Amino acid sequence: MALSSTLSRLNLIPRPWLPYTVTTLRALKLKPHKPQLLRPKWAPLTLSSFSVSAQIHRPQDDNLVVLGIETSCDDTAAAVVRSSGDILSQVVSSQADLLVRYGGVAPKMAEEAHSQVIDQVVQEALNQANVSETDLSAVAVTIGPGLSLCLRVGVQKARKTAGSFNLPIIGVHHMEAHALVARLVERELQFPFMALLISGGHNLLILAQGLGQYIQLGTSIDDAIGEAYDKTAKWLGLDMRRSGGPAIEELAQEGDAESIKFSIPMKQHKDCNFSYAGLKTQVRLAIESKNIQDRRSRADIAASFQRVAVLHLEERCQRAIQWALKIEPSIKHLVVSGGVASNQYVRARLDQVVKKNSLQLVCPPPSLCTDNGVMVAWTGIEHFRMGRFDPPPPAVESEDFVYDLRPRWPLGEEYAEGRSEARSLRKARIHPSLTSIIQASLQQQH
Repeated sequence: MALSSTLSRLNLIPRPWLPYTVTTLRALKLKPHKPQLLRPKWAPLTLSSFSVSAQIHRPQDDNLVVLGIETSCDDTAAAVVRSSGDILSQVVSSQADLLVRYGGVAPKMAEEAHSQVIDQVVQEALNQANVSETDLSAVAVTIGPGLSLCLRVGVQKARKTAGSFNLPIIGVHHMEAHALVARLVERELQFPFMALLISGGHNLLILAQGLGQYIQLGTSIDDAIGEAYDKTAKWLGLDMRRSGGPAIEELAQEGDAESIKFSIPMKQHKDCNFSYAGLKTQVRLAIESKNIQDRRSRADIAASFQRVAVLHLEERCQRAIQWALKIEPSIKHLVVSGGVASNQYVRARLDQVVKKNSLQLVCPPPSLCTDNGVMVAWTGIEHFRMGRFDPPPPAVESEDFVYDLRPRWPLGEEYAEGRSEARSLRKARIHPSLTSIIQASLQQQH
């Protein structure tokens, strides 16, 4: 579907391409970020997926069909989703064998694996949906956060597809996609709501006030919970083909969760940030001091680790709920998403926290908690309806073209009371947050 006909049908008026040079970013009080280059040549930052239309509204159009592409880490995923909420296809190529071989994600190996299957995965998603590229309204792709080598594979494929068929392209924030997929699953979920996003690379507590408007209540100051699960499973010699989370959860059912007294992280810090590096060290030392050849001993370690890891989540969520209710008293839901949200123990414990605060827990099904193309396509649909998209890229990129990749890209602005009381959060080479970029673009319109 040509861009002109798509926009005409949606009654959207796109504004001109808005390049965000370093000078512009400074004028907006946003920090510039050196983009990930394919060649050693600097190019200005662009607004990427947030060229905002002159008429901002949300058309009630259920005929949009969007291809979503996700390659931020170790799964190659694509899906086709209709704006009515119908999932027309979902394809995921796992890198489980590589995880087993290397004991975790090896970026260069992951990039090669993405490159080998990306064409096949996208084509299979189109085939399953019984559509061709000419039936699409737009292409959505994750541009960050994630591993730059992996992100680049998906962005290259998305731009090639969009350019060849004259389709708008929407750059998607990976963590926003984890949060917004809940609105596909639970169509009554309205803003504002809270979200706890937990995965191998991120722990994030946010208050979602609107599409593209997020307050960060807490985040990881070092390792995320998924990383702690993976390392514990590796040290215990468990089967990593399904990642560490399912392996630990299964073994923990045989163990005594009170047998080892691990310390709950950051008890002395009255904020909502997360730290799992210390707990990982406690687990490693416990394993080194015990005979883990005995299955019962391994089960005790797994159960004790899981209890304390999730207690840390519970404590932080409880405080974040109180903060969020002060800001937005009308909140009724806590969304829990990301790969670790597939863990049934995690869901059960967080459900208790939510009920104590008279809220409702919303968890996407496990297939939509782990990285997937559906969440990317759906997030693309939400932003496209608001007029936030890029025009079709050229069919053939110039040799010195710079791909807009955002490996470190905050979702929202930090809540004043949520600044870390522990060590400083890593700030090097960090992009302006999604929320600040959208707010800046709206200010420029007025």
